[in-house]
Amino acid sequence: MVATNRNEVPTNYDRKHELKAFDDTKEGVKGLVDAGITEIPRIFYHPPDEYSIDNTSDAEEVRFSIPVIDLEGLFDPTKGKEIVAAVGEASATWGFFQISNHGIPFDVLEEIKDGVRGFYEQDTEMKKQFYTRDHSSGPVVYNSNFDLYSAPVTNWRDSFLCYMAPTPPKTEDLPEVCRFCGFPICREILIEYSKQVMKLGKLLFELLSEALGLNPSHLNDIDCSEGLLVLGHYYPACPQPELTIGTSKHADNSFMTVLLQDNIGGLQVLHQNKWIDVPHVPGALVVNIGDLVQLISNDRFKSVEHRVLANHRGPRVSVASFFSTGMLPLTKLYGPIKELLSEDYPPKYRETTVRDYIAYFDEKGLDGTSALAHFKL
Repeated sequence: MVATNRNEVPTNYDRKHELKAFDDTKEGVKGLVDAGITEIPRIFYHPPDEYSIDNTSDAEEVRFSIPVIDLEGLFDPTKGKEIVAAVGEASATWGFFQISNHGIPFDVLEEIKDGVRGFYEQDTEMKKQFYTRDHSSGPVVYNSNFDLYSAPVTNWRDSFLCYMAPTPPKTEDLPEVCRFCGFPICREILIEYSKQVMKLGKLLFELLSEALGLNPSHLNDIDCSEGLLVLGHYYPACPQPELTIGTSKHADNSFMTVLLQDNIGGLQVLHQNKWIDVPHVPGALVVNIGDLVQLISNDRFKSVEHRVLANHRGPRVSVASFFSTGMLPLTKLYGPIKELLSEDYPPKYRETTVRDYIAYFDEKGLDGTSALAHFKL
């Protein structure tokens, strides 16, 4: 059966067999594109989404635009209060915002994007040494679709992740310059970018704490910024983008995510039951609230569903930095922060460890439903 639109998702084929055949190549989606395919495999067909695309008029455009918050002047008392208020408002209503003048140099942003692109465009045999579905196998995990065998649809995306904090990997364990093609891969820049993002993350958690009416150090003190996973995503140009999706609808299982995207676009946020584009702003970073901050803030801040469209243009490259301690064997329990609770505002979630939350999220896969519902009281 050949699908001609998203309403015709094939079911009469051996999906498990085709998933394994794809996985066994260890070449990901890029391998399909390199092979010159003109029709995407059936495993990538994606059903239509129930929500509409935003088609607002010019008059409505500002109301339906992701907030962009300028951090310049943060340490001026008056300007600082305005920034905290803006961060709180964006976190409560959108769950997403972009930040400019965040302190990470523009050339560092460009270099990490080049490094991620270089990893995927190096010789295939060099990449294969990192290809695995065992997240405990080493500091670098490369594959296509972490939930390949559990998710209902396969995304048009390859990814690698590195555990960069609290204990950064040894330099020699990270990808270096490809000896075949000379592409700069991510060794030094991955370490440098991670240091910069960790510093920025601690600052953002201070702003979030203040916006919740807490001591500025509160979220850092409970280890929200303790762990960092950096993911490099690669979305090759797709011959049939109308049939598939770059990343399925989901919310993040982190405390917070800091995203660097390139100029191709495709990231969309679900806001008021409409898909809203998150435009590329040169030099800016996208910040979004993760499930765990929605849980501990007792729904004051929102972890919002988002997705990435497939595109005829490509490759699209993005770098997602997840603040999470899920990779660590910690038993610390997280529940709604007691200072935010009252008789009129009782807890909405049961306590959980980060590891248990992520285990549930990973087992469920990107199936279009929120993992938070499982932890509701």
